[in-house]
Amino acid sequence: MGTVTIGVSIAVPEPHGSLLQERRAGFGDAAAHGIPTHVTLLPPTEVDDSELPAIEAHLVQVAAALRPFPMRLSGTGTFRPLSPVVFVQVVEGAAACTWLQKQVRDASGPVARELQFPYHPHVTVAHGIDDEAMDRAFEELADYTAAWPCTGFALYEQGADGVWRKLREFTFGSAVVPPQPGHVERGSLPTR
Repeated sequence: MGTVTIGVSIAVPEPHGSLLQERRAGFGDAAAHGIPTHVTLLPPTEVDDSELPAIEAHLVQVAAALRPFPMRLSGTGTFRPLSPVVFVQVVEGAAACTWLQKQVRDASGPVARELQFPYHPHVTVAHGIDDEAMDRAFEELADYTAAWPCTGFALYEQGADGVWRKLREFTFGSAVVPPQPGHVERGSLPTR
């Protein structure tokens, strides 16, 4: 028996996920290829590996209680100077992500934990790189947009090599995304 580092997140689907991952790598973020593009629900958390079945059972229950919801990314933000992060903003689906992450970390569940910072759903595109590259990420992705129906989330484990690998997906209880006025699935980068 030992410990593992896990995380729970909403994957940014293709082609958006690969595009943002490549852009992150292009800004010089060495961790880019080891971290699938995502919106965090549970940050890296060390647990005893014997707890994984209970954690999975908890996540099944959380997912079963939810319905799909629209997700939309647009524009950039930053946590600087508090934390060296540039991100793409979640402008639709943020309230659902906030509610969902509270359920994942619920005090009665197997992965109850406090957060270091208040929860703010986002997609990291630069982390811990030099200021010039952070500024470039902030500017070059300022007009980026992407939208998709969020139908679930996944449990990941960080390997000894630092790479995050999906252990299991959890689909929401209803497979139908409620109709959204004016909602269009898209992903684009400005041409400059």
